[in-house]
Amino acid sequence: MSETTTTDDAETDRLRIVLAKLGLDGHDRGLKVVARILRDAGMEVIYLGLRQTTSSIITAVEQEDADAIGLSMHNAGHLTLGPKMVKALEADGIDVPVIIGGIIPPDDEQVLLDSGIAAVLGPGAPAEEVARAVREAVAQRR
Repeated sequence: MSETTTTDDAETDRLRIVLAKLGLDGHDRGLKVVARILRDAGMEVIYLGLRQTTSSIITAVEQEDADAIGLSMHNAGHLTLGPKMVKALEADGIDVPVIIGGIIPPDDEQVLLDSGIAAVLGPGAPAEEVARAVREAVAQRR
């Protein structure tokens, strides 16, 4: 008698999100909150933590077969580091959305979106908005 194994569709479609702090920014409390929000929303979170490079993030995305990248920005480097991440992904032929959260001046949001950032979330964004932004960004790429 052979055994049949079935997989739960929700489990096979579970989103995998790499979360990281790009550059020298040392504030990670918000990113840890986002990690919990996404985990509680049913996503698998790969938390890289502080002081990551574009290269280390891309390596994690490839190794973990991630669906999206979440970057936390609190060091005013968002206009440089966000587009740099997008360009590095493009150069490596990786098509995953990049979502930025943190202290982003309203005037900079459209600049980031125009540079290829999929979504920008400010401090205090409700959990539902955070999860929705990730799901929508991934859905637009599929």
